Amino acid sequence: MTEQRGEAALRVVPGPMDINANGHIFGGWVLSQMDIAGGIMAARIAQGPVATVAIEGMKFISPILLGDVVSVYAREMRRGRTSLAIHIDVVATRGVAQTEVNVTSGVYTFVALDADHRPRPLPE
Repeated sequence: MTEQRGEAALRVVPGPMDINANGHIFGGWVLSQMDIAGGIMAARIAQGPVATVAIEGMKFISPILLGDVVSVYAREMRRGRTSLAIHIDVVATRGVAQTEVNVTSGVYTFVALDADHRPRPLPE
């Protein structure tokens, strides 16, 4: 199943400051972890700095709870001249049984940047 998810790009444990009034982790916290993981992969592919330009198709499937270990998986989905789309899956590992819970997935689009912060062509 890991191959379908892509490469493990980030693993993190949210803390008490990341909880909302329902006792779940803030959705914005999850989005930022996805952006970090996608950015790591996109920068490696682009061989330099990138910027997030779009997020497509986000849907939260299950909440993340305090104590969950959050794994973010990323894989290249498509590539243009200056931009690339990274498909990102988030999985929470929960409890002593280490149950894996699919949390969300989405597609983040990044553009490669030159020294003047302008779009530049991706390497071959």
